[in-house]
Amino acid sequence: MSASAVHSLWTTAATAAEPISKIDAPKIEYGQLSPTLIVLGAAVVGVLVEAFVPRKSRYYAQVFVAVVALVAAFSAVVALAAGGYGTTKAHIAAMGAVAVDGPALFLQGTILLAGILGVFTFAERRLDPEAHGNRVDAFAAQAASVPGSDSEKAAVKAGFTTTEVFPLLLFAISGMLVFPAANDLLTLFVALEVFSLPLYLLCAVARRKRLMSQEAAVKYFLLGAFASAFTLFGIALLYGYAGSMSYATIAHVVDGTVTNVDPALAGTMGNDVLLLMGMALVVMGLLFKVGAVPFHMWTPDVYQGAPTPVTGFMAAATKVAAFGALLRLLYVVLPGMRWDWRPVMWAVAIVTMLGGAIVAITQTDIKRLLAYSSIAHAGFILAGVIATSPDGVSSVLFYLGAYSFVTIGAFAVVTLVRDAGGEATHLSKWAGLGRRSPLVAAVFAVFLLAFAGIPLTSGFAGKFAVFKAAAEGGAGVLVVVGVISSAIAAFFYIRVIVLMFFSEPKPEGPTVAVPSPLTTTAIAVGVAVTLVLGVAPQYFLNLASQAGVFVR
Repeated sequence: MSASAVHSLWTTAATAAEPISKIDAPKIEYGQLSPTLIVLGAAVVGVLVEAFVPRKSRYYAQVFVAVVALVAAFSAVVALAAGGYGTTKAHIAAMGAVAVDGPALFLQGTILLAGILGVFTFAERRLDPEAHGNRVDAFAAQAASVPGSDSEKAAVKAGFTTTEVFPLLLFAISGMLVFPAANDLLTLFVALEVFSLPLYLLCAVARRKRLMSQEAAVKYFLLGAFASAFTLFGIALLYGYAGSMSYATIAHVVDGTVTNVDPALAGTMGNDVLLLMGMALVVMGLLFKVGAVPFHMWTPDVYQGAPTPVTGFMAAATKVAAFGALLRLLYVVLPGMRWDWRPVMWAVAIVTMLGGAIVAITQTDIKRLLAYSSIAHAGFILAGVIATSPDGVSSVLFYLGAYSFVTIGAFAVVTLVRDAGGEATHLSKWAGLGRRSPLVAAVFAVFLLAFAGIPLTSGFAGKFAVFKAAAEGGAGVLVVVGVISSAIAAFFYIRVIVLMFFSEPKPEGPTVAVPSPLTTTAIAVGVAVTLVLGVAPQYFLNLASQAGVFVR
């Protein structure tokens, strides 16, 4: 066949076809997506500040932009909730990509408040002694210079600071805002990458112990890349199963209520092997982000190596975002698969609670101890996820809100205890801290008691709500295991309190730095929320139960 004949075939085929219909413009509800758009816009402004503002003014400009954006975004969340978008007007926005409903708004509000406190701890510049007449923060003078090299020494001498951490923080927060609200698998994956990549970078830019910090970032990046790959593979399998990325469509195929099946997909659609493997891989990716056993290996090393303000923010906000996404996936997409995923989640919750609590006993570093404690907390929250009831959702929302403030406050206190090498994180250095600095030790004791779940703290109210929901959902065994793990965990929290108040201080022990109003505010808010949620939790429990209904 000649070339011209082939050419004519192509051209006649094209002309004989239907005229191409117009492509519809996407319909985006900017008002309902405003919290995320404000934070993303501010992150872009932060990048421009790095490019165009003189070096000595950047720090103030970045802190101002970050705080104003986060406060504005939180106001937008409150306005949406007040406008009924959490309850009666809850719907799917952005052409099916993002859900605007109670759980999404509640979690976004929690992430933004954690972000504001995170910015305060990032901006702290009074803890380290001045270097060459310049105030310094927790981040490397010049992140690109090799640790210990001449270029690093020159950067320190010149008084450089890494102000890029603020736009990176805002990018991470913008991804976290989308993650629990994502209503299709593609949006979920994009949000996952948008918040993970800035966190990998933030872990690597500690001013002190830079090699340890870079090692933590590499471990986090490699394991995070594996988890992302598993998630992506799972998304591909679920797409093969349902012929759609949309949560609602996948749920309909799982239920068997789907109507118009594309004939090209009829062969593979509804193949349960694709569903089970896809579900397992996506949930595995989310459990990695949550830090549940056996996907927790990165947690202690990253928590210990990352700059402490980053650890505090990451420990609080990543858990909130990841549990939000996990809840939406299990409750909106896979409720028809409950009998398949519940036994697996039971096992994960039990090993997570016990594993985190038992291994924490052996830790000698305060940041590693808090890391294993966060693993145990992931197990407690999973107990609420397994309840598969409206109470389960609202108890998880309440627990995440309470937990995030305690965590940021606790890590902010860790930044204050310092010796010649920077932060004194070894437990032996904390001996006698209660005599040297009674107020700091007392505040840290409040946070530890909240982690332990002692009554009159937010930790008790959260654990009680989660265990009650689990027991009513038929998971009584989980509650028993949870109570045993809490008792084991209480041992090492109280051991630290005993060490601080009932040990003799060493003469060469660490000093407690006097923080600026920024860190003081972060710690004070943490203590206030911990006590208010412990003494009078009812209003916030009601708020969480109002916000506990997913739109589908």
